Amino acid sequence: MEERLESAWDKMIEQLGSWLDVIVVSLPNVILAIIVFAGSFFLSRYVNSLMLRLLAKSSMQGTVKKVSARLISVTVILAGLFLALGILNLNKVLTSLLAGAGVAGLAIGLALQGTIANTFSGIVLSFVDYIKMGDWIECNDYSGEVVDIDLRTVTIREKDNNMVSIPNKMVIENPLKNYSITSKTRISVSCGVAYDSDLEFVQELVIKTISEKFDSVKNKEEVIFFYTEFDNSSINFETRFWMNSTTGLQTAKAKGDAIIAIKKAFDANGITIPFPIRTIDFSNKLSIKNQKNSNEEDSQEGIVSEEKYGKE
Repeated sequence: MEERLESAWDKMIEQLGSWLDVIVVSLPNVILAIIVFAGSFFLSRYVNSLMLRLLAKSSMQGTVKKVSARLISVTVILAGLFLALGILNLNKVLTSLLAGAGVAGLAIGLALQGTIANTFSGIVLSFVDYIKMGDWIECNDYSGEVVDIDLRTVTIREKDNNMVSIPNKMVIENPLKNYSITSKTRISVSCGVAYDSDLEFVQELVIKTISEKFDSVKNKEEVIFFYTEFDNSSINFETRFWMNSTTGLQTAKAKGDAIIAIKKAFDANGITIPFPIRTIDFSNKLSIKNQKNSNEEDSQEGIVSEEKYGKE
């Protein structure tokens, strides 16, 4: 028994000695690998700060700038890790890490398809010119001012001060109207007048009212007026003009001001804006009278019958 213990002890000492020899031999590589990895870590922090300064001059969104700089810094750290593993002759470990990263990346990609799509859409939105912070847009049945663009959503503030977050993918794939790209917006107002109205006078009055109401209309020739149809109770028209506007709220307010001005002008000049009415024509009065008399006779006969039965 003692011999076996002594033999096991000797083997353990021999193994520890061999490990110590390996450590001593590999110590320079270990130190070098640690220095390389630590250097890559500090270098990544410097690269992150440098990229933030460089990207500050670009038109990219703030969130996208931070994420881009962070991705580059992480790439530097991964490069330092792979280089350190190569110095330690751990090529098999390096191969296993790459294979595992590939499988994990595939699984994560399948599980987060929507999130990844919104992320790439956010990166695309940071480089385009047709949408930026402060623009008034209309997209996916929502309209408002763009207050934030990140890697997941575009946030807009509506006219009623409510916040709406739209996924970046929906902004990229669906039509988008930007009121802030151009400095002018066309305003269209539709209305109707009674059939007995002087149509030429109505046209002149509307053009004069619009040109005097809005400073952006230089002269009467800039106001477009035309009649559109004979409706059930009115003759309808549409007037169009241009005004300086960069938001949907300004456009809606201008249209409201135009409606008020036209209504006041019509009231002052006795022009009627008709509303839908329905007229019932009782052309056959005799039939109605005969039917009324017949109903009365039937009622009298019923009374007589009741009296007769009562006497019996």
